[in-house]
Amino acid sequence: MPKMKTKSAAKKRFSFTASGKVKSGQAGKRHGMIKRTTKFIRDARGTTVLSDADANIVKKYMPYNR
Repeated sequence: MPKMKTKSAAKKRFSFTASGKVKSGQAGKRHGMIKRTTKFIRDARGTTVLSDADANIVKKYMPYNR
């Protein structure tokens, strides 16, 4: 069997924690920040951990990063 390929877009956007959860950048911060509340901007700093349903989708794109 040939090797499975990792989706290039996924490897640029997601990384894994030591326990196997999927980390990603916060959504909703590219533009339109004037209309966002200060609380939203503050809470959306850094990275976030994806929900289990979304993480299962990403793990299919990255078969060797588990």
